[in-house]
Amino acid sequence: MESTDFSSNNNEIIPNNAEDIINKAKNIIPILKENSEKIENNRRLTSNVIDLLRNTGVFRAAMPKEWGGPELTSIQQTQLIEILATGDISAAWCSMIGMDSGIYSGFLPPDISRSLYPNLDIANSGWIHPQGRADRVDGGYIVSGNWRFGSGITHCDVLICGVLVYCNGVLEKDPITGEEKHWRIMVAKPEQFNIIDTWNTTGLAGSGSLDYSVEGLFVPEKHSFSFSQPYRPGPLYNSPDTILRKMAGVPLGMARSCLDYVREQVKNRIDRATNTPWIADFRVQSAIARAEMELAAARASVYTSLEKQWQNILEGSTESASDDRITTALARYNAFQTARNIVQSMYNLLGGSSVYRKSPLDRWLRDAQTMCQHAVAQDSILQLAGNVLVGGKSKNIFF
Repeated sequence: MESTDFSSNNNEIIPNNAEDIINKAKNIIPILKENSEKIENNRRLTSNVIDLLRNTGVFRAAMPKEWGGPELTSIQQTQLIEILATGDISAAWCSMIGMDSGIYSGFLPPDISRSLYPNLDIANSGWIHPQGRADRVDGGYIVSGNWRFGSGITHCDVLICGVLVYCNGVLEKDPITGEEKHWRIMVAKPEQFNIIDTWNTTGLAGSGSLDYSVEGLFVPEKHSFSFSQPYRPGPLYNSPDTILRKMAGVPLGMARSCLDYVREQVKNRIDRATNTPWIADFRVQSAIARAEMELAAARASVYTSLEKQWQNILEGSTESASDDRITTALARYNAFQTARNIVQSMYNLLGGSSVYRKSPLDRWLRDAQTMCQHAVAQDSILQLAGNVLVGGKSKNIFF
């Protein structure tokens, strides 16, 4: 097992390559399952789970090799999140967000990047959507705004926020792309913001995705970045969609865990009306087979599209870049929708026992409904993708 001295301040050796991180993630699944109810009731990850994820190497997963990090590929990151999601959905969601540290570090000037991310196990949080305002001043910006969906904000080390830049009170054009609006991401510390406990939700309760706000915060120029200007070369930094590629791991892992649970449950059930074992019931057999078929197809689409995109980037192909982003976006959308349908169908299959809070199906259904409200799972993805596929020009930086 590879390890590094450039890590968290603990005495545990943290795995530092894809194989070791993924293997350790598999080993902690029982612990995540044991803590699921507590995580949900707590409405954020518990301290022991945060330490567990950090010591598994989750938050360092995307950290660059030039820093001594493991720099997992987008495919490996997705596999890692998928595994974690079989243990607990909120833990996987926060891991997906937290490991963006390594990706964001590639869009900052190298010297500044190392100062903002001083060790490999820094957890990130924050909403990149430009909900805030940054007024340009000497040496930086004065930032104000309100942001939602700060997943993992209660345990993050770095907190980011998306803004539109103004100069002398006028909306500034993007100096790199020439677009009418200059969208930048500000990088700061969580203690510099007001954290607002708003996270009382249908599902993903344990993600602690609280609101946060700030008024008049000075952020140095070099403590901000644009997705249009990566400083580090490579497939993790050449396109903003990098932060989205691994997201499909969450619904895929959820659906897998759901099906495993249901397949165990039906082994000991007997139909009360016919006295037929459920495992011999055509309805049960067909429902489970159909769900497995749908999950296999969705999963294959996610990984084949990611592998193709990654390989084309490595080969320096630019002609297929847009199509590759569209294909992965559609596969990701399909993974979310398919997983929700699977959970709903399995919930219906088990019937009355599903409605109780003690049933994991209850939590999975609520988690599925909530995660599908994310932009990557919305039907608007079909319109955005379709526009590009028929020759239109995308105005979305992620497509």
